[in-house]
Order: sequence, then C-alpha cells, then structure tokens
Amino acid sequence: MNTTAPEIYNDNLFDRLFIALFTHKMAIVLDKTTKLKGYDGFVDLSEQIVRGRTPKEQQELVAVVLQSLVPEQILAIVRSVFSPTKLVCELNAWFGANLFQWLVGSCEVVAVEIPTENETIKSQKSGIHIKKCRYLENSGCVGMCVNMCKIPTQEFFTEKFGIPLTMIPNFEDLSCEMIFGQTPPPPEEDRAYSQPCLANQCSLGKQSLKPCPKVQK
Repeated sequence: MNTTAPEIYNDNLFDRLFIALFTHKMAIVLDKTTKLKGYDGFVDLSEQIVRGRTPKEQQELVAVVLQSLVPEQILAIVRSVFSPTKLVCELNAWFGANLFQWLVGSCEVVAVEIPTENETIKSQKSGIHIKKCRYLENSGCVGMCVNMCKIPTQEFFTEKFGIPLTMIPNFEDLSCEMIFGQTPPPPEEDRAYSQPCLANQCSLGKQSLKPCPKVQK
C-alpha cells in the first residue's frame, strides 16, 4: 500500500476550468450540488453518485456525464472515419497525457506492447503512465476507481469512439496504466474486481481481505 505523503496540486486556470466543467456536468446528471470547491467538490459529487447505487448504476450515470461532453454526432464521425491504427492510438495517448493531468495528476506517454489477432506483438507509444492517480488518492476507494473511472472510461473510448482502451490501476502505489489500442479484459479476468479496500483510506467500505464491496462483476 502506498505510504508516501499526499501530493500537493497547484491547479492553473486551464485545470480549474476543466474541473468546474466536469463538476457542473456531474451536478446536472445527479441533480445535486456540493458545498466544496475545486477538485474536492468534484470528488464529493463522485461520492454522492456512489452512495445508494449499484456499481452498474454508477457506471451508467458516469457514462451519461461523459457523453454529455462530446455530442453523439462527433462520436459517430470519429467511429466512421478513424480506425484504431497505431497513429490514432498514439495521438489519443498524447492528448490524454496532456489534457487530463488535472484529473489524474502527473503522467507521461510510454511505449506498450499490444497482442494482435494473429498472435503477434506490436509495439507503439500509445500508453499513458499515471505516476500517482489524483482521483484514486483523493477518493481512497477501489470502488470509485473502478466504477467512476476505469470501467466508464474504457467503455466510452472502446464503444463510443471505437478506440480500444484498457486501464490497469495499481492499488499498491496508486499509479495507473492506460493502454490505447488494447481491448479491455472481461470482468472475470480483470484483477481490479478482486481488489480489497485500501487499508486506512477507504471511507465507503469496510476493510477486509475480500474484494471491495463497492465492486461487482
């Protein structure tokens, strides 16, 4: 389990605008508000979404938020025009690493190896290494990581954009790998579903050696 000191973030104007936009979209879908400001407000609304909802309901609500940010017409154009080629996947990784540090913290584009249909391996710079996920650190919850970020984001890119994405959170050091061009595994093969609550951090579930109660396959 990660024991390093909490990261301190100095959000610039660009960061604050994105945080405000996402928080506003979440508030509309949830039909609730938060008294907290900035990133704390964003996390607070996330916790409100989790409470009283099944994992599937949480994921569906986040999907609505994500789709409200990109018109369906644009998604349709992207799916019809762009196939998940090496270049497209690498561009997605570059944009993701540069546009969403306000959400996940410091990250960088990395080379990854992706298995192909003919059982060969292709190497491309379509991975993002998140050094210490800001969202996971602030929420302290495996269920929020999986239901509010990992699964909805994977499905949004894979199904709506037509660009496969696999996210692999590391619950020991709070890092995460995002791999564009790699189809996410089914739940029964995804280790995130067997992850226990984070020791001394989770406020939404009881600590146990069993998988986080907020996550279900």
